[in-house]
Amino acid sequence: MSWTTLPKGEFTGIDWARPGATAGFDPYLVWAEADDFAGYGDRRPTWLPIAIELKPGTSVQQLLDAASGKWLHVPPVYTSRAAPTGLKFCTARVRPAFFKHLQPGGRLHALVLRVELGLPAAEYADDPTGHGKGSLPPHSTGAAYQAEAQAETLLSGKVLALIDDSLALAHANFLHQGKARTAFFWRQDAKGTGHTPTPLGYGHELTAADINAAIQANTSHGVVDESAVYIALGLSTLGKKMPGRAHFFHALDTAVSHGTHVMDLAAGPRTLLAQLGNLPPGFDAPPSWAEANDDASRAPLIAVQLDYDTVRDTSGGSMNVHVLDGLMYILSRCADDAKVTANISFGTLAGPHDGTSLLEAAMDQLTGLLGGRLQIVLAAGNSYQLRTHANTTLSKGERHTLHWRSIPDDSTQSFVELWIEEGCEGLEIRLTPPGCAPLPALKFGESRMWTNGGKQPLCALIYPETVATGRRGTCALLAVAPTFSFERKTATAPSGVWKIELINTGKKPVTVDAYVERDDVVVGTRSGARQSHFEDKWYDTSGNPDAFVDHPGNPSAIRRSGNFNSIATGQRTVSVGGTRITGPRWAHYSPQKPDPDAGRRQRPGVVKVPDAEAFSDENPATPGVSAAGTRSGATVRLRGTSDASPQEARRLLNRM
Repeated sequence: MSWTTLPKGEFTGIDWARPGATAGFDPYLVWAEADDFAGYGDRRPTWLPIAIELKPGTSVQQLLDAASGKWLHVPPVYTSRAAPTGLKFCTARVRPAFFKHLQPGGRLHALVLRVELGLPAAEYADDPTGHGKGSLPPHSTGAAYQAEAQAETLLSGKVLALIDDSLALAHANFLHQGKARTAFFWRQDAKGTGHTPTPLGYGHELTAADINAAIQANTSHGVVDESAVYIALGLSTLGKKMPGRAHFFHALDTAVSHGTHVMDLAAGPRTLLAQLGNLPPGFDAPPSWAEANDDASRAPLIAVQLDYDTVRDTSGGSMNVHVLDGLMYILSRCADDAKVTANISFGTLAGPHDGTSLLEAAMDQLTGLLGGRLQIVLAAGNSYQLRTHANTTLSKGERHTLHWRSIPDDSTQSFVELWIEEGCEGLEIRLTPPGCAPLPALKFGESRMWTNGGKQPLCALIYPETVATGRRGTCALLAVAPTFSFERKTATAPSGVWKIELINTGKKPVTVDAYVERDDVVVGTRSGARQSHFEDKWYDTSGNPDAFVDHPGNPSAIRRSGNFNSIATGQRTVSVGGTRITGPRWAHYSPQKPDPDAGRRQRPGVVKVPDAEAFSDENPATPGVSAAGTRSGATVRLRGTSDASPQEARRLLNRM
């Protein structure tokens, strides 16, 4: 059993096998080049989506002035009125020459602090070149956007924004006197109808006028054919025409839309009274649903629909580009006096969990620069019981083995991130694939891939000295190919238990947090994903009443505490955990406050408790809360902190 050296990147031109070559880069970019973008549809991109943090004192315009439009394209929104002065974050689409100019002596070396990969799985539909064909237009200084913005009616006052998946725009809960409350809707993929918004350069935008026209065209005798509306607008996840039938026969792809459910809780005509603060002091009865008479039920709406390739990306990396673009789009459609509350009930599991990821740092700076005009609310996550986090502290000479279970029929790639505190260069990592002999231990700064004698990598352990995905310590990424595929050309890794042995050869204790990245099937997708997890003999899976929280005396390294949405640990954003209306306070799947495992040693700055809480279950026997389905009058029940987050967003908007 032996490792193979990493290849030279066909896109970046970087020889990843060179000592120190991986330092400061996104390890997911290294893996993408190691397996020739197999996790992204086996298609090497022509332009690569990335997120950028600039060095202090550097502006986006300075970046553009130093670069060439032949190899760097930044969406005009980042140099427009919508971008606050001093913003040092942006997204971009780049060609290979960009990475040449990042190197010492290059045009961008003194300007760019770090870069994260933002490529969504499969089709990466936001490629501005048209899926790799053609070339980008010259740089825009934002003038084209300014002209477009003048033609639009920018929103003032309180605005409620949503970054999620499909939103049922014609649902009665999002109409006022038969007209759409959704002022702007941006679908980030290449499907659907509408025009491409100039500020971003990809996807399709609908205005209230577009939505109202579709509603009017599909109304008969005062009744709206909502399926026909969604077909007309190209929203295939909400309405689908039956082949060979008249136009009024339609089939639902799904009766449930995550985005619709979330938006109803944030802005619908009915709300939980307790979340509005309308219950008198000391009132202990369960809160009830009632007609809302609040700002949130009247506020104009802006919805950003994430590309489904972003939603099902098991690396979680494309969130940084598409959420940041989504926030900038929202700001571009608002006047300078608008007060925006944005809800994001999506997230990832792996990451530094200390607020230093690029997206979290960008959201923190954006909210800070806007001086209270923008609030960002995020779900705290539902992974508390999923065994996707392990924490251990190793003394000098000590070793510990983590057992990571991969699932046999997982048709997506799987990832474990090992976050190691700063100054702990003595940690070595030894990997043993299922049913195989151990591979040689890798030291700090070493990276290799394992092919098992084949041509394609089945896994890689990328262990750089520093990473772009966090600012404290480093991250060793274990990336594993799918365990199953219908495609003969796809390399598949063995399923079963991967042993990850951590060996402290240094002189001081080292704390390691291991996070399994999210790999479940999101509502509305059919990705073939299977969530992997850690396991050991001490972790309590009995289901007994006291088995749903960590106990300090339990020797298991697998800890519920620390399972947290990894884009929700920033200092200025608001994370929301889920509670029950009746029964034991916290939902089993939600992070809790106070932290039951607070006494355990952790890395500096790690966030494990939510900032706020709201209802996400009715009681232990009736999980979830009810809200809108995809059709007017339909009520569905979903559970999770995705339900809690919009209720807190509603409360914050009302109090702005």
